[in-house]
Amino acid sequence: KLISSFLVSYPLAAVLKRIPDRKPWQKNIFIIAVSIFYLVGLFDLWGGVRTLLISSVGAYAIASYVQGPYMPWIGFVFLMGHMSVNHIHRQTVADPSRVDITGAQMVLVMKLTAFGWNVYDGRLPDSELTDFQKERAIRELPDLLDYAGYVLFFPALFAGPAFDFVDYRRYIETTMFAVPPGTDPAKAPPTRKKRKIPRSGTPAAWKAAGGLVWIFAFLKFSGWYYPALLLSDDYTKYGLLRRIWQLHMLGLTTRMKYYGVWSLTEGACILSGIGYKGYDPKTGKADWNRLQNVKPLGIELAQNTHAYLGNWNINTNHWLRNYMYLRVTPKGKKPGFRASLATFVTSAFWHGFHPGYYLSFVLASFLQSIAKNCRRLVRPFFMTADGKSSSPYKPYYDALTFLVTQLAFSFTVAPFILLSLHDSLLVWARVYFYCVIGAAACLAFLSSPGKAWLKTELNKRNKPKLERTESYDSLDGPTLGLPTIRVRSSTRSLRRSGQRSPLGRGEGSQCPILT
Repeated sequence: KLISSFLVSYPLAAVLKRIPDRKPWQKNIFIIAVSIFYLVGLFDLWGGVRTLLISSVGAYAIASYVQGPYMPWIGFVFLMGHMSVNHIHRQTVADPSRVDITGAQMVLVMKLTAFGWNVYDGRLPDSELTDFQKERAIRELPDLLDYAGYVLFFPALFAGPAFDFVDYRRYIETTMFAVPPGTDPAKAPPTRKKRKIPRSGTPAAWKAAGGLVWIFAFLKFSGWYYPALLLSDDYTKYGLLRRIWQLHMLGLTTRMKYYGVWSLTEGACILSGIGYKGYDPKTGKADWNRLQNVKPLGIELAQNTHAYLGNWNINTNHWLRNYMYLRVTPKGKKPGFRASLATFVTSAFWHGFHPGYYLSFVLASFLQSIAKNCRRLVRPFFMTADGKSSSPYKPYYDALTFLVTQLAFSFTVAPFILLSLHDSLLVWARVYFYCVIGAAACLAFLSSPGKAWLKTELNKRNKPKLERTESYDSLDGPTLGLPTIRVRSSTRSLRRSGQRSPLGRGEGSQCPILT
């Protein structure tokens, strides 16, 4: 039924796009009516309507009546606390077949916490804001109709993607689709009749087709790889390599479901027009990736933790970075461990309270730190001395890092699927805790004189010498909220040279998430 609602969103999104641009109030009413139909008519979620109403009315009231720097934090605590109550209720009921409101509430929490910060930014002078904050600032509270349309935007109601109110306002007012002055009309994206929204049927259809392929693949593979298989006694009869393979395939099968759902919802957003990101002035080709939430190939072919996590639940990454990681950092200072830890706690509570979530988060945090150090200290040996070109041995390094990354996360994400502490530890034990042991060995090496030896060898080999660069974690925020575990070394930082580091600032950096 949930998949059916995603598919029904396509013709309804086409209708939404055809409502006259000069009548945004009609678009809002249509959006609200469709969402109420979904909640009550399809799923009989009267309690869900109440839940969304409490969160949205509470957030709007806080933004309206609370002044001062604590306003967004009060809204954050209210929204997260309300959602936590529903998480606990869902965990108590423990009925996976039941459609409840927590998925929609998780999306809404991202939207409304961002809304609180955007309203707060709108009360500050531009001199105190970053470029991103200026662009997202809400200078005047929206009217209730626009706000309700934003809260209940039906193509993204149950599974996202989340977006800021500024995006919705620009969409509903069609300013998002304005062609820059001086643009050759022949190069502008094609529109139909008098609508400003470019044609989006083809990219939306491709997203829908891709989503359905992933859903059908999930239905097929879930008959072969499922949690009960790994928990059964039959699983122990297989050899270790086959057990690891089945563990990996369980993770892939589970991800197929998310790939399918997120592709379907993104396609509906594209068809409605809100997925529009701009266009190439040379070719006139429109970019519809504004709300892209996942890049399956980027995950399945990832060679490092940053690529693996950074391509998963992309909009949640953005939310955590812009509305937690950077917000807890005092002005004029760089984000540190406190910012990473606050982001981790936020991400963990946002997901819920199953022990499996926290096992995965903690282990992934260590993996990020290990991967960052190994990329800095090992990868340069497979590059030329100036760091600009690959050596003949680089393909072997790439193959090894691909294999290690995929095997490490096959192990790490298992508790996210199994949820309970007992089942998670049981499955980990059946593959002999290979990732935990490997991570412990790597951390031990990085805390030993071996790390200093590697740095020394690297300095001898590379010219110009490597300079110590800021990590991606400290600059761009934690990926999916995972805090970076810092491995201390007794060696001093590598000396700076006047030339650019062969590693580059973002080359081996990590950004501390898992949904």
